[in-house]
Amino acid sequence: MLRVGIIGASGYTGVELARILSTHPDCELTVATSRQYAGKPLASVFPSLRKRVSLICENPDLDVLCDKADCFFTAVPHKTAMEIVPFLLEAGKKVVDLSADFRIHDAAVYEQWYQPHTCPQLLADAVYGLPELYRKQITGTALTANPGCYPTSVILGLAPLLQEGFIDPETIIIDSKSGTSGAGRSASVATLFCEVTDGFRAYKVGGSHRHIPEMEQELSLLAGRDVTISFTPHLLPISRGILSTMYASLGGDVDLDTIQELYEKKYEDEPFVRVCAPGDLPATQHVRGSNCCDIGLQADQRTGRIIVISAIDNIAKGAAGQAVQNMNLMHGFPEATGLMGAPFFP
Repeated sequence: MLRVGIIGASGYTGVELARILSTHPDCELTVATSRQYAGKPLASVFPSLRKRVSLICENPDLDVLCDKADCFFTAVPHKTAMEIVPFLLEAGKKVVDLSADFRIHDAAVYEQWYQPHTCPQLLADAVYGLPELYRKQITGTALTANPGCYPTSVILGLAPLLQEGFIDPETIIIDSKSGTSGAGRSASVATLFCEVTDGFRAYKVGGSHRHIPEMEQELSLLAGRDVTISFTPHLLPISRGILSTMYASLGGDVDLDTIQELYEKKYEDEPFVRVCAPGDLPATQHVRGSNCCDIGLQADQRTGRIIVISAIDNIAKGAAGQAVQNMNLMHGFPEATGLMGAPFFP
């Protein structure tokens, strides 16, 4: 039985990790940290975990924690992960990091969008944790950098087209919408009920969202050339879910039937990517609470563009679910263990 710890268990990602791990047949959740709730049962912080998780929240004393688990999820803010992850790795632990600290390969690029990087020596060892692209590398690493939520929806949506050269990378436009849980659990006026409900708005407009370099890094690798995207995120008045709509000009004489066949073949053996039937399109309510990514395709004959729409649960496939998927790969468990529950609906 693998002993697992969650460092930063009091956020939305932390509770989702605890929920998934509480029924994982090969894991035992042995430690959960929270400075704010130290000494309190995790189930008192999140009543949804009553009679499922009996852990008491602890302060993140790494010397103590390292004796209590073999694998750690670091669900902490950017910069904080850089202070924790090196210690865990030196202690021989495996880590799935859910911050952005190890996702971007180039420390200089990271520093343009975040802050100074204090352990760039680990970037070469960290594997970008998108199993559908890097499954083999994830199985052999001690440090997986779990992807961001928006990048997960975008990269899975565009990967087949870029790999086959079916689109012009210079024409990619991405319009994404996220539920408010993507902003985290900390109190903020911008995500108060009265500020969000009955409304819909864009934010971080004009190429300023921090997920852009992560997306451009991976899309460039898929395309075999530098890719610059136009990306605009929006805030939906829902708790969880992401819907990304991607536009690009088709290169050459490629029809929708060929693209549909490409996606179905590319993802036919992937347990969590579901390609919609022709004419059907994804919706956030059809992936809610699951590790699924639904992808739908449509062509705009007037403009010569392909439209790709993807839907994920931002807390599951966009964070905790994918993190458990990576943990499974890192420890030799069947990849889908603990994650095959169907989405909850309505």
